[in-house]
Amino acid sequence: MKKEWSEVRLGEVVTPVERPEVPRPGTVYRQIGVKLWGVGAYERKQLDGGATKYATLFRAEAGDVIVNKIWARNGSVAVVPDALAGCYGSGEFPIFSPDRIKLDPRWIHWLTKTPEFWAQCDEKSQGTSGQNRIRPERFLEIRIPLPPLVEQRRVVARIEDLAAQIHEARSLRQQAEREAAALPLSVAHSMLAAVDSLRTRLGDWVDTAREGIQTGPFGAQLNSSEFTEIGTPVLTIGNVQYGGLDTANLRFISEMKAAQLARYQVSEGDILFARMGTVGRCCVVPSSAHGWLINYHIIRVALDKQRIDPQFVHWTIRASTDVECYLQERIRGATREGVNSEIVAGLPCRVPPLSEQRRIVAELDALQAETNRLKRSQGESAGELDTLLPAILDRAFKGEL
Repeated sequence: MKKEWSEVRLGEVVTPVERPEVPRPGTVYRQIGVKLWGVGAYERKQLDGGATKYATLFRAEAGDVIVNKIWARNGSVAVVPDALAGCYGSGEFPIFSPDRIKLDPRWIHWLTKTPEFWAQCDEKSQGTSGQNRIRPERFLEIRIPLPPLVEQRRVVARIEDLAAQIHEARSLRQQAEREAAALPLSVAHSMLAAVDSLRTRLGDWVDTAREGIQTGPFGAQLNSSEFTEIGTPVLTIGNVQYGGLDTANLRFISEMKAAQLARYQVSEGDILFARMGTVGRCCVVPSSAHGWLINYHIIRVALDKQRIDPQFVHWTIRASTDVECYLQERIRGATREGVNSEIVAGLPCRVPPLSEQRRIVAELDALQAETNRLKRSQGESAGELDTLLPAILDRAFKGEL
């Protein structure tokens, strides 16, 4: 902390305040809550006075400091913004009014977002009964840096200017990420719309030697007691994602059991469909998953790769207008969105010669790879942005801003 700044107890600059009201049935009360880790106050669901268990509610006004007794140690302290003036809280949310001659509410607003402030709340909560609630008198013992009012306002103005720049940078990053994510599908849509081949069905392109379109075994053939720590992976509906197989939570069965269910193995290039959930969600089996099994929530399509590129089919399903219209027609009025073998077999495909399919796939895959690279880069920049505000606040309350 800057040498010329004083340090004071909160009790020297804020005063407990109560604006009680006995809840009246038929009167609707706006409720205030306080989020964790300095996120701030928010408006909870409105409440009829006849529905509350509390005998008394307390009104908060703009600029008040409001504390969640239980979670203050986790940063549940905030300054009430103008938009929440007139909201009510229970006795679990003590309220304090700042002495505005000594303390700018925005100064304490930003202080409540710092780990140092949370640590003091945690310390003052220790040893108290009832889930380590912080008592109001203990909250007032917290010490804060307190420069002159004019200096508080200068520092707060600087914080808020920098915070606005961070917010703008984050908004621009998010916009760029959304636009980048949409680009491959937009390009795919245009390229597929230009294909003038006759419209066929996906079922016309299957490998009949491998049962073409097949649904996994019923649950009775594979119960929970048969899963093991290692062995042959069994793919479930959650593993099937548009971006590829998600292998974060694989389940396994023994090699002996896998041999009994060999007809449900998948091969590289097969297309897997999630039967329920997002309609049309599918992925192509990579070489690393060759020989794995599917469960009964997955439909497997074995394609004749001498005539059709599985990746071309995958892009068609994701971006073709024909497929979009077809699926919308099939699910209209359905009680639960999903697909079955008949719907999958009927998926419309306009299939150019194999060389043209591969050209289209190569261009779209390259674009998707560049998009993925950009997303990784954006993720790194997002992490850097997340560290900026805490660093700014640390410097601000040390008098270095």
